Amino acid sequence: MPRYRITVEYDGTAYSGWQLQSGQHTVQAAIEHAIRAFSGEDVRPGVAGRTDAGVHATGQVAHFDLSRAWPARTVANALNAKLKLAGETVAVLDAEQVPDTFDARFSARARHYLYRIINRAPPLAIERNQAWWIKHPLDEAVMQRAADRLVGTHDFTTFRS
Repeated sequence: MPRYRITVEYDGTAYSGWQLQSGQHTVQAAIEHAIRAFSGEDVRPGVAGRTDAGVHATGQVAHFDLSRAWPARTVANALNAKLKLAGETVAVLDAEQVPDTFDARFSARARHYLYRIINRAPPLAIERNQAWWIKHPLDEAVMQRAADRLVGTHDFTTFRS
């Protein structure tokens, strides 16, 4: 079975996160529906990391197996066509066929997160779903002291399953 690695981006505003949840609109469900519409196969993609409700992604990696080998460009184009047709805000940026030892979660070498706060009195118009709006003044010195405690290497083993 050929394995495909895809890189996706999405506006997570309308989604209840990545992972399938009964009765919820999720990114994983949107991608699974697109795969089914394209290939006729029920596939459960693996992912490098799940996102929460309303969270966006600009380079999330997932993988899945198909019973038939397709050119990687065909996979990306077909998924994008099916996602667009379904009105999803998900795009496949890249697809490639990879060895079956590749696993989006366990093969990941890094993860990057960006949290944006816009501190101003007027509400956000263009970036309303892209940043956290705080209308009251923030104490930057207190925030910097708190952030300084996060700098460095930390063991987050207890936060994983």
